[in-house]
Amino acid sequence: MSATSDIGRQVIGIGGMAVGQGSAGMIITHALGSCVGITLWCRQTNIGAMIHAQLPVAAKSPGLAAERPGIFVDTGLALLLAEVVKRGANRRSLRVCLAGGANVGGLTNDLFNIGAKNVTIARKILWQERLLIAGEETGGHIPRTIQLNFNDGSVTLSSGGVSRTLG
Repeated sequence: MSATSDIGRQVIGIGGMAVGQGSAGMIITHALGSCVGITLWCRQTNIGAMIHAQLPVAAKSPGLAAERPGIFVDTGLALLLAEVVKRGANRRSLRVCLAGGANVGGLTNDLFNIGAKNVTIARKILWQERLLIAGEETGGHIPRTIQLNFNDGSVTLSSGGVSRTLG
């Protein structure tokens, strides 16, 4: 994870996490298919964060989880929350957005619908942490790109050539 006083434009990929603080700049991640992108932003401190998680739970692959905790929703989100709080974010003022979790392969078997499992685990953890989701676009069959803007905490979602603000 990285942070500067003004982060500019930071791109994260699968398993990537970033935390930053400033009045300008952004974090962006592309091609959220079955993966989930979760953003956190504290309006009091302008601390923002994003994760691009690919798989729901780390227990199924402890070796990979030790190397790259951001690959998993459960370990990555816990680490991201801890980091924003450590840097001074107020948990009570965190604005949370969630995107992705698509079934891009169109499989009808729930066993292989990783996207739905990723969303379920993310919602469960956020609920346990008493964090409400301010904006969400999940499911469906198309990939998405999200961008967290530090000037106002807005999250822009793009898919199918259309952009809109979450929350």
